[in-house]
Amino acid sequence: MDAYVEKDAVEVSDDGRRPPEDPPVTPREAPDHGAPDHEAPEGPADGEASGRPADTEASGGSAGTTGPGTGIMALSMPYQVVVAVALAVAGVFACVHLAMVFLHVAPSNTLTKRHGEAVGDWIYPEFEQNWKLFAPNPLQMNISLEVRAELATADGGLRTTGWIDLTAQDIEAIRHNPMPSHAQQNQLRRAVDFYLNTHTDDGRPNGSRSTFSEQYMRRLAMQRLYALEGSDGRALGPDTRRIQIRTVTRPVPAARWSDEKARTNPGYREFPWWTITETDRSVGDRASRTEAGR
Repeated sequence: MDAYVEKDAVEVSDDGRRPPEDPPVTPREAPDHGAPDHEAPEGPADGEASGRPADTEASGGSAGTTGPGTGIMALSMPYQVVVAVALAVAGVFACVHLAMVFLHVAPSNTLTKRHGEAVGDWIYPEFEQNWKLFAPNPLQMNISLEVRAELATADGGLRTTGWIDLTAQDIEAIRHNPMPSHAQQNQLRRAVDFYLNTHTDDGRPNGSRSTFSEQYMRRLAMQRLYALEGSDGRALGPDTRRIQIRTVTRPVPAARWSDEKARTNPGYREFPWWTITETDRSVGDRASRTEAGR
């Protein structure tokens, strides 16, 4: 038994105290005898050292490389130039158009007085506006357009019709119609405004567009006459030799609760007699057929 020494026996010193135990050996302080082949060395995971996701390299990308361009940059250089020029032209046109419309509707100023003709040439007739900036002027009177015609008779003479209210025809077509046409609502009124703005109070032309406004009034009246029938059942247009137009102005009456006193008697303004040409007659006939769908 003396020769047998228990493996876990502890030596005791002569004074009866046990020797201090050796501190436990941790894996960190364990001697490094080399990492086994099957263990991975310590360190950052794949992709962490470079600060990017691990699948960057797997996807074939590299740091600092961007994808293909988008929009205009995806085009080749010649196409980029073409698109850039087109955008520049469109931008310039939009700016010029907005400036012209603003000058047209703005109150009278130095620019409109000096370049009013250029502004008018740009606006009319495609972009015409019928309102003014900051100071709308609603209509305070009703204006009707009436026409009478001088017709050739079968015996070679001439006869004059009574006044035909063209505006009343449009009003009748508009009434109870949920979607009236723009022509029925505004064609006659705008034609009268066009004529009055290009002629003086005594009927003399005051601009380069005066002849055109008179021609427009004649052909508009002929279009309506071709759509009307006389007492004999024939259209009035083919027999028309001359026409005369007049405007009838009726002030809008005041509201029932208003104390305002306004004139209610209609005012008349007659235009001169106009001789109808073959061109006026053919244009009026063609326009009436188109409107009737024939």
